[in-house]
Amino acid sequence: MITARLEHETDFDGWRRAARALALNGIAPAEVVWQVEGSADEDLFGIRGDPVPPASNAAVLNITREFVERAGSLVCHRDPQRFAFMYRMLLRLAENKELLKFATDPDVRQMEAMEKSIGRDVHKMRAFVRFRKIGEGAEERFVAWFEPEHHIVQRNAEFFVKRFTGMKWAILTPDRSARWDGETLSVGPGAKKADLPPDDATEDLWKTYFSSIFNPARLKVKAMQAEMPKKYWKNMPEADLIPGLIAGAGKAHEAMIERAPTLPPPSHRSVQARYWNSVKDMADESAHTPEAKTLEELRAATAGCTRCPLYRGATQAVFGEGPADADLLFVGEQPGDQEDIEGRPFVGPAGQLLDQILAEVGIDRSDAYVTNAVKHFKFEPRGKRRIHQTPNAGEVEQCRWWLEKEIELVGPKLLVALGATAAAALLGRRGGIMRERGSIQPRAADGLPVLLTYHPSFLLRIPDQAGKARERANLAQDLMKARDWLAGRDARREAG
Repeated sequence: MITARLEHETDFDGWRRAARALALNGIAPAEVVWQVEGSADEDLFGIRGDPVPPASNAAVLNITREFVERAGSLVCHRDPQRFAFMYRMLLRLAENKELLKFATDPDVRQMEAMEKSIGRDVHKMRAFVRFRKIGEGAEERFVAWFEPEHHIVQRNAEFFVKRFTGMKWAILTPDRSARWDGETLSVGPGAKKADLPPDDATEDLWKTYFSSIFNPARLKVKAMQAEMPKKYWKNMPEADLIPGLIAGAGKAHEAMIERAPTLPPPSHRSVQARYWNSVKDMADESAHTPEAKTLEELRAATAGCTRCPLYRGATQAVFGEGPADADLLFVGEQPGDQEDIEGRPFVGPAGQLLDQILAEVGIDRSDAYVTNAVKHFKFEPRGKRRIHQTPNAGEVEQCRWWLEKEIELVGPKLLVALGATAAAALLGRRGGIMRERGSIQPRAADGLPVLLTYHPSFLLRIPDQAGKARERANLAQDLMKARDWLAGRDARREAG
């Protein structure tokens, strides 16, 4: 019998040297006893076997790099027979280098199961370590206690160095402990939980945060316990809150439902017929709209708009913004999801894209007035998302009074219609934006010029990058035309 002795539980280099020598000397797995210095089974019966025989330095043992790397992980497993298992696998691989490709082989399956168990334990340690603060100023440091399932402390320590490089810390476990002094990482003997300092104020803050983000509507106890098993709770300060949060989840969920806005019915023709008698009735309703002499008065009036059913589902009316005497006025279609929440036009992805292109062509958005043809967000609820729906002609007609009043109060020199809905609202007719893009057309009512172009959301929906780049260039070209038209107007006025 041969005894292969290792310095500690994760002594991979020691195992690798011994396994190489044993394999080159033809020693069978059954003839080897693997022992770790200081372990409970060391010299259990007071019997010492023969030492590992030396191997010739010239001898070669060809083993795949994949196995060497995976064996470096297996050494972290807590199974006391892991070293013998790894040696058996090494001998089998020496005979068949394709062994690891056979997924049905019992040893390969055991190897994969061990790797998964180690991987889960590594993830749990990264997720559930909780530091406590000790000392102040130069003496400040952080200490944590964790009870891993496997011997993963040394393997996992580099992660915590990268994550918490700027603080001095120690992670204590029953097997080994890792310490970082801000410059050097050291791994030493294990510790006891009694070595951990008492609770600190940071834990109270963490508990407050944890209870604040708890969502009773999404509570799934079994799924939570699968991700955060109870065996870890005893070392996590927030775990004291979990039973109470679970017990009160039902009432908390009911309270959330009471506070939540109700979803509107889908806004289509059947709903239009239910709420509106005729287009004439809709037009007559403008007579009941309060007169406004300033943009602020108009904004306040818009907040109470109930002209069409869209107000029922929207968070709020989204009024335009910009200088009250802007020369350039942009009109979009309607608010999107983010605009509906924030109450400002063009702040979502389409608005951010518009800002980028405006900056590229030399137009300062803060000098322009931006608004929408329809002031409330029209959407279709689909699961947890609100999917944009294009406003119909009746909804555009109902909101036109607000838009025309904005144009009257701002007094712009040039209107830019972003998309077909905006063009219909400004010109009173449906037109083909793709065909008329880039053209400037006068309005019949007041003669104000309207430049027709895409809505930036159109670009976001183009799947291929080449097409998106092409249409982006077209939009930029149109906006440059707006810039040059205003500049030329100013030049003509100065010349006159």
